[in-house]
Amino acid sequence: MSISAATATPNRKEVVSFSGASIRKSTKLVRKAVFPVAGLGTRFLPATKAVAKEMLPIVDRPLIQYAVDEAAAAGIEEIVFVTHRSKRSIEDHLHRAVELENELASQEKHASLKMLRQLTPNGVRFTFVRQEEPRGLGHAILCAQHQIGNEPFAVLLPDDLIDAQPPVLAQMISQYEQAPSSLVAVRTVPREDTCHYGIVDAFGEDAESRTMKIRNVVEKPSPDVAPSNLAIVGRYILSPTIFECLANLDPGVGGEIQLTDGIARLLKLESVVSYRYQGRHYDCGSKIGFLEATVAYGLQHPEVGRQFREVILRVGRELASERSYPSNLAIDKPVARSVVLKSASA
Repeated sequence: MSISAATATPNRKEVVSFSGASIRKSTKLVRKAVFPVAGLGTRFLPATKAVAKEMLPIVDRPLIQYAVDEAAAAGIEEIVFVTHRSKRSIEDHLHRAVELENELASQEKHASLKMLRQLTPNGVRFTFVRQEEPRGLGHAILCAQHQIGNEPFAVLLPDDLIDAQPPVLAQMISQYEQAPSSLVAVRTVPREDTCHYGIVDAFGEDAESRTMKIRNVVEKPSPDVAPSNLAIVGRYILSPTIFECLANLDPGVGGEIQLTDGIARLLKLESVVSYRYQGRHYDCGSKIGFLEATVAYGLQHPEVGRQFREVILRVGRELASERSYPSNLAIDKPVARSVVLKSASA
């Protein structure tokens, strides 16, 4: 397949006439975002047998809500959800629940009602398209082509929860507005973990700079052949040329159409830049990352944060008391823990 380099023209401030009325078109360079949410969440079974993994809560907000809020804060006007027939709960979550709102209003639970209505940000339109079979992230992006058209767009993976101010997508759009070029968010990982990520081979005058040009990308390389330890995190701003690069792409690692392979093609046509974001990343696609995020956000929570901190400290003391007993002693740990706590309170 031959690939032509299609260049997207940035949006400019324009006024058009429609039925005699003047309408100001959006001047934003990045207006749309793709959320690939068609995965079946097998790493979280049995919890995800009937519930979308993106609906699993970090404290009291589902993962998908954190991603929607990040996109809205970055000025995104349309979110295209690439979904699966089993993910109707995501669509239900993002649409208004009129009966519930009426019930909260009748009970004068105004704070809960306000919170509920804020789940759907003003000025953001939602579109849902189906990925009929699990063929990989690259294929999921390709499913959104008709909704995106010929303009740059963002990609957010809700599994990658990033605590950052300003939000990471806002950081990246700000960088894109200064120098329009496809961007891939990256972070440093231990060398032994490169086999779990897409890894970039980037270069620049300063190895510690926030942006560097990418030479190549490799999907889940073993540590001995990885070109670096800069791992791709689930935030991208991509040129529409990526669609041509993904079309007719052969399956890669895992027998799937890999977005990293599409980006490798894109590199032959135009510049792609790595972006070292500011923020704390939690891999909520893994159980340990999900638990870590729950603890971190629980400690920050305005309603339960203080009490949760006391719980964490208490559990820490209990764990420390268990470690204080030699492992070769046949002591019942719950009994030992009770003795230690009674002694501490005496």
